[in-house]
Amino acid sequence: MNPANEPTEDEPHPQRRALGLVARALLFAGVFHFLVLPQIGGTRKALGLLGGLDPLFLVGAVALEVLALLAYAQLTRSLLPPTQRPRLWRMFRIVLSSLAVNHVVPGGAAAGGVLQYRLLTRSGVDTARASFAMAAQSLGSALMLNVLLWVGLVISIPTTGFQPLYAAAAGIGAVLLAVAAFAVIALTRGRTRTLRVIAALAERTPRLDAARVTAAFGRAADQLTTLGRDPKLAATAIGWAAANWLLDAAVLWLFIAAFGHRASIPGLLVAYGLANVLAAIPLSPGGLGVIETTLILTLIGFGTPRAAASLGVAAYRLVQFWLPIPAGAAAWATLAGGRKRDALAAMVDHTNIGE
Repeated sequence: MNPANEPTEDEPHPQRRALGLVARALLFAGVFHFLVLPQIGGTRKALGLLGGLDPLFLVGAVALEVLALLAYAQLTRSLLPPTQRPRLWRMFRIVLSSLAVNHVVPGGAAAGGVLQYRLLTRSGVDTARASFAMAAQSLGSALMLNVLLWVGLVISIPTTGFQPLYAAAAGIGAVLLAVAAFAVIALTRGRTRTLRVIAALAERTPRLDAARVTAAFGRAADQLTTLGRDPKLAATAIGWAAANWLLDAAVLWLFIAAFGHRASIPGLLVAYGLANVLAAIPLSPGGLGVIETTLILTLIGFGTPRAAASLGVAAYRLVQFWLPIPAGAAAWATLAGGRKRDALAAMVDHTNIGE
């Protein structure tokens, strides 16, 4: 029996939900006050740029952001067999839902991954294919992000010089790629030994079924081997990953252009790559604060006026980071049959890995 004044197991506690919302609001206020506002070069100049805002650039930027999310959804679909692919509209809502969780939970990539996995399996994708698609999409996205960063660096360093921050970001990106590459090689070329190690670790971990974990990694190894033998599928996935990053970077360029400045493409690629590589360090949900500060400072270093960089990045993050949160909560409600009211809190609660 459940008393009327007690939340059910499926319903997050109201006090916990309220505390979470307050914490996120305070985090945003602190980041904005201490990191973003100091970068704005004069209130009067910023207000002047707002008065001359070009609405066509804003409309184009929002449209490109939608296309970027569709490209990411198509990336996932391309890695699934035709008989198990959700329709693009359903896959788009799954992506939005996982993004919303990613943007509200510290280290949210893991929680977003759990939610995406569960929504994929509920959409008719078998567990092995869902795991494979998510691992491959992460690897392809990381690869293309680092390619964009290195292309920007190679083009811009001869004219602007080398900065220590470039080395740090390039190093982090190289480490992430090396870890991913090591995992792929271990699962494909050293399969037997790797699965033995995974089984031993799983047996020592509470609440894990060693047999199921080992079987899942074994299926992932099989599918990675299949991907390596299918260059057409690999090229398709890399193409969609590149489209996702390039469209999203174009959104940033359009928002800066809306405030009267045409940023250099190499400089923008360096700023964009640096920000997203550094955001891979799970310090805040969705790189909140890290991305804004890195983008603004790097863009200024490449000649973007301070006010245009600050306002352009703020507008970009409004569309790229904040709007997917309510949109993702609404998308999850349509997928899970839940209530639209309090959908975000319920969605985060359903990402509990222990469920």
